[in-house]
Amino acid sequence: MKTFAFLAAVLAATVAVAAHAEERRIQVYGTGTAEAAPDMATITVGVTNQDAQASAAMQATSDAVATVLSRLSEMGIESRNLQTRDLSLSPVWSGRGNADGEAPRITGFVASNRVFVRVRNLDDLGQIMDAVIQDGANDFGGLTFTIQDPKPLEAKARAQAVADATAKAEQLAQAAGVTLGSVVSINEQVGGIRPMPQMREMAMADSGGVPVAGGEVSVSVTVSMEFDISE
Repeated sequence: MKTFAFLAAVLAATVAVAAHAEERRIQVYGTGTAEAAPDMATITVGVTNQDAQASAAMQATSDAVATVLSRLSEMGIESRNLQTRDLSLSPVWSGRGNADGEAPRITGFVASNRVFVRVRNLDDLGQIMDAVIQDGANDFGGLTFTIQDPKPLEAKARAQAVADATAKAEQLAQAAGVTLGSVVSINEQVGGIRPMPQMREMAMADSGGVPVAGGEVSVSVTVSMEFDISE
């Protein structure tokens, strides 16, 4: 019984010491953001056609997409930068909700094919967009600017985040009248590449293509750091 009481006392003391050590720490968050001009764009282009016959709708769509893909290849877009994202064939219904009680019936078909495209040379972006529209693309799913290799940008943002967190910890220690110790733990969270609101126009209109603005993109990193408090 005495042995059990002794072990319980030792355990309680250990927990108390651990809790006390945990209390003598400073935990802070730091953020860092790095910006750069984009060097790659992604676009989604597609073709949609409607016809009374399903085969005709799909054939017209397929022919147009084949032309678009051929043009993209001619303009230097490699096959690794092309990917079909959506291929669909849907019926067109008529007679739904008819006051005369007419039963719904299929009056045609809509065929759609959308292709995801990576453009690694932004100087060609305006011309590429103009060319695919001329070749029959009538479904545009959006444009996103990004960085091909975000690691250097992430490293810069990470260094800023650590410096920000360390500065905060030093300020807190000074305000509390204690001495900041060594780093106990550090964790990070990297945000995705985001467009910046400051937009710079890119010289694409002069080349005869669709004018676009690339602006800047940014990468954000948030770190959580925990420091010991020295005596």
